[in-house]
Amino acid sequence: AGGGVAEVLESRAPGLAPGDLVFADVGWRDFAVLAADSVQKLPRIEPLSRLLSVFGIAGLTAYFGLLECGRPNPGETLVVSAAAGSVGSIVGQIGKIKGCRVVGVAGGAAKGALLVDELGFDAAVDYKAPDFRRALRAACPQGVDVYFDNVGGDVLETCLFAMNLGGRIACCGAVSQ
Repeated sequence: AGGGVAEVLESRAPGLAPGDLVFADVGWRDFAVLAADSVQKLPRIEPLSRLLSVFGIAGLTAYFGLLECGRPNPGETLVVSAAAGSVGSIVGQIGKIKGCRVVGVAGGAAKGALLVDELGFDAAVDYKAPDFRRALRAACPQGVDVYFDNVGGDVLETCLFAMNLGGRIACCGAVSQ
């Protein structure tokens, strides 16, 4: 099971024609027969992978998870775990658009460089580093106002101790489990 983008090959439904793109619970298969009311017609956007990322489930999760649950304000510090992943990378960029100082938590120097150099995060912290707790505190000297949690476990625990009074946590995933 799983949501995916599919191309209509044949249709008896009004409004759906061969060549149309749809999002549906197509699972991991080459072909699927679906009821018309179980699919959502999509625009043709290139590259098609964007329909699964920024314009798909990852983008919707990031957008509503951050804006509805985290409610970031300009000037606040936002920390995002699994920041180099599909949801986390989008959360960080939305946070920057909203005027936040964005700190990404990811594993390794290469992912940290991606976050800062390519995605515009203000800082990155390596959760695999032996001094992770100290590095997070150094990256968030004013504490954490919004924490977008994709991981749970030790990373969540570390961020909890850095939260400011009135801070918000959006619990999205538990990759560590």
